[in-house]
Amino acid sequence: MNFDFPDEIKAMQEQAFEYLTRTGALEAARKVIDGDNSVARRDWAEMAEMGWTGLTIPEAYGGNGIGYIALCALAYEFGRHLSPAPFASSVYLVAEALVLYGSESQKQAWLPGLADGRQAACFASGGPSSGAVVSNGKLSGVLKPVADGMCADFMLAVASENGTPGLYIVDLGGDGVSRKPVPTIEGIREHATISCDGASADLLVSGQAAIDRLYERAAVLFAFEQIGGAQACLDMAVAYAKERYAFGRPIGSFQAIKHKLADMFVAIELARSNAYFAAWALSSDADELPVAAAAARLSASKAYWLAARETVQTHGGIGFTWDVDCHLYYRRHKALKLALGTERAWEDRLIAGLEAGLVDL
Repeated sequence: MNFDFPDEIKAMQEQAFEYLTRTGALEAARKVIDGDNSVARRDWAEMAEMGWTGLTIPEAYGGNGIGYIALCALAYEFGRHLSPAPFASSVYLVAEALVLYGSESQKQAWLPGLADGRQAACFASGGPSSGAVVSNGKLSGVLKPVADGMCADFMLAVASENGTPGLYIVDLGGDGVSRKPVPTIEGIREHATISCDGASADLLVSGQAAIDRLYERAAVLFAFEQIGGAQACLDMAVAYAKERYAFGRPIGSFQAIKHKLADMFVAIELARSNAYFAAWALSSDADELPVAAAAARLSASKAYWLAARETVQTHGGIGFTWDVDCHLYYRRHKALKLALGTERAWEDRLIAGLEAGLVDL
């Protein structure tokens, strides 16, 4: 098994790094926090021009079908640069759900717009607190906070009909839908409170098993985003430890700082190896995917938490200020950690998969 990206995927990853660096993704993230709502859709449109939004969408629906390995490589760069574009919601979750479960008419209606960047989507995980219910094709309930909810054109929502959970497509420009921005700890991806009062809802698929399968596939991609963010934290910490002097020496020469950086490196590399295995399982739709996705999700979450926390500590008091990017990564870590459910839920998934013998130990 080759635990590395092919050369053509590396070239695409380098293109992504160059683009996100040149366009100033971190500066764009700060603009979104300050209320500039145009940045996210601008980046989304430019990513579509480069073919990134259609990597896993079949050519019949306007995509290029390059595959999941390329998408994993891009996800790493998006996490590394804190891109504010609605990529995760639109591609990891909504486009993936449409490819997996959509009827021919649903695919024709929604996938081409995602592939060419004309439309963006958001994903509302719902839950008991949302009260999202569907009756006779109409959805009612309040969904919050919905990542990318302010810049999306349509929504894929988890809602219940007669007690059975399912995924429903809702046109955010339709009747019975209202939305307003809601502040979150992150602020880089625009979050919204989306209220539905008899909004038309088109069933994509019903059943918890279908939702769990979607989450498993998205978890692999979120893991790569988390590792990219963790790597950026380590890079910042190492650079600062070399240039910051105390008692006539760079602080990186002190054992306490060395241990922090070493612990971060070990956690990131462990997460990276789990993520690479999960990328293989995702791209080949292997039986090991449930376990691989859970392992990748958990190790990436823990690595990002450690890296984000220790990078702030390495920077000392300045790490908490607005002038340094450390706290932006700490915020993103908090948001991604809960994007697909709690850490405890993923631990339960991992244990269940191991007990079921999905991976040979």
